Amino acid sequence: MRYVPRGDGRLTDQLDLTDSKDHGPQDACGVFGVWAPGEEVAKLTYFGLYALQHRGQESAGIATSDGEKILVFKDMGLVSQVFDEATLGSMRGYIAIGHTRYSTTGGSTWENAQPTLGGIGDSTVALAHNGNLINTVDLRELVTERLGAAAGKRGELGRGNTSDTALVTTLLAGDPDRSLEASALEVLPRLEGAFSFVFMDEHTLYAARDPHGVRPLALGRLERGWVVASETAALQTIGASVVREVEPGELVAIDENGLRSHRFAEAKPKGCVFEYVYLARPDAVISGRVVHEARVEMGRQLAREHPVDADLVIGVPESGVPAAVGYSQESGIAYGQGFVKNAYVGRTFIQPSQTLRQLGIRLKLNALEHAIRGQRLVVVDDSIVRGNTQRAQVRMLREAGALEVHVRISSPPVRWPCFYGIDFATRAELIATGLGVEEIRASIGADSLGYISEEGMIASTNQPPTELCSACFTGSYPIALPEDGRIGKHVLETLPISVRTGHDSNIDVLPLDASPKAVPVAVQIGRDAEGVPAGLASGGGNALQHP
Repeated sequence: MRYVPRGDGRLTDQLDLTDSKDHGPQDACGVFGVWAPGEEVAKLTYFGLYALQHRGQESAGIATSDGEKILVFKDMGLVSQVFDEATLGSMRGYIAIGHTRYSTTGGSTWENAQPTLGGIGDSTVALAHNGNLINTVDLRELVTERLGAAAGKRGELGRGNTSDTALVTTLLAGDPDRSLEASALEVLPRLEGAFSFVFMDEHTLYAARDPHGVRPLALGRLERGWVVASETAALQTIGASVVREVEPGELVAIDENGLRSHRFAEAKPKGCVFEYVYLARPDAVISGRVVHEARVEMGRQLAREHPVDADLVIGVPESGVPAAVGYSQESGIAYGQGFVKNAYVGRTFIQPSQTLRQLGIRLKLNALEHAIRGQRLVVVDDSIVRGNTQRAQVRMLREAGALEVHVRISSPPVRWPCFYGIDFATRAELIATGLGVEEIRASIGADSLGYISEEGMIASTNQPPTELCSACFTGSYPIALPEDGRIGKHVLETLPISVRTGHDSNIDVLPLDASPKAVPVAVQIGRDAEGVPAGLASGGGNALQHP
């Protein structure tokens, strides 16, 4: 059993001991990039990733360049677990990119951690990706077509990487006669799905966003450089001013000559509405709308659509709190704190006993009994996936003395999976797939249940309905899915081994020792006689270096 915390302090399905399969929508990844001569770019990236930790907690990595070589350091775990002062101090340079991951294509393994690394001509590319591609199998076939059967034995693919990001890296690094910029302008239009990329060679920082702009990507300015990040909050964390968003279908390049922009595809905006509901930090600004304000307005709309006679409104920490404030403002019902959250929830590798399993959700939340005893409650949360978490919350509140529990949800029923960068449960596991609202209410044990309407949710974002993706609620996917059904988190891992990978005798990847004090695997990347990146195993850390 794995144990992984959510970025807002709540625990995932593995830690929700009420049901080891009950989890909410898992976060998208976070990407960060900086070009800033004279600055400690590795440390800037560390703090930027720290601000983006809520977007992914499985692995973290940073790549830096000093103009001559690229060094990538990555490992499984939270940003604060992967990096320390000594590691960051050794990563010198003036360009850096970083990544914090929640896996959407390819399993949660060290091999799939990012940034990825590849060679192109006499230079190198390192890449970090937020989003999810839907033509992954076609891209794998394109890699084989262009580079031959041996492509799966080299670089990231040869090291066992089974992510869509590895395929993009391989394609970008596949033509030694073209610059990285030229390769990007040829490869990016071939990608289908959601992507916000930051990537780099030894001299230039790049950022690109898919034509639909599904995932956010913002551009910022430092006194001595430029920054790109998944959310504006990460820019502000390191003292950068927000300039604008990277446009859908835009490639940005930043080097000693300044910033230049290329349009590689026509913009057809379809931003993810769930960024406003749950994914993004409340202090993020997306398409001119402060996320916190959108969530408060969703709460107000909930109160208009689903009023109830009650004594107290409470929010489920953290993402339900702004909507609860809005519900209180609109309804006139007092707002209060009904849950106490454990602020130090993190990774644990202790197997819980059956007794601890029965305690369930109390590991992460406890009811504030003196505040809710004898009260009729409105409980506001962002979404219901399987329903087990809400069922446990309702039971806990009743045990603490609540007279009535009325549940209000600031998004419509989630009925469809996401293929653009969020890991929902399968459709068969989503409670709203087979049950109506009244049946869900009975299942979770609430006195009443109300979901915000799709129209009310979208109106709260201040965005045109035609420029938002709400496929997880409607089943209407704005980017057509493969007709052959070859899609999913483990699509590359289920291909025949001869197709997806191979063993490269030039790359020797050492297994991780089971000891908690073991030094993670390290692979130093060089080039063979044909100019192809090759490897030499080396000790001393989980670094990937290309001289």
